[in-house]
Amino acid sequence: MVARIYKPSRNAMQSGVAKTKHWVLDYEPEHARRVEPLMGYTSSADMRSQIRLSFETKEEAVAYCEKRGIPYRVSEPHEAGRRRMAYSDNFAFNRTGQWTH
Repeated sequence: MVARIYKPSRNAMQSGVAKTKHWVLDYEPEHARRVEPLMGYTSSADMRSQIRLSFETKEEAVAYCEKRGIPYRVSEPHEAGRRRMAYSDNFAFNRTGQWTH
């Protein structure tokens, strides 16, 4: 079973970067999930899919996998390009866009 090491991205409802500074180790599913015929519940016999480990750095997560002989795959994060702009820039005299009022 291959472990996946990644840095979680923020969700659409977050404006900050909380809970995105650590690295996460998840196991990829070994078996497909199946639907229980009587009640319709989704189940899996894969117990490792319930494990999620957090690490401060990527090197700690890689060292954990190498120490225990776990095959792993590292996904590098894509940093969001944010443009800093002050509220007063909306009313600047050298503004290049059109005024909307």
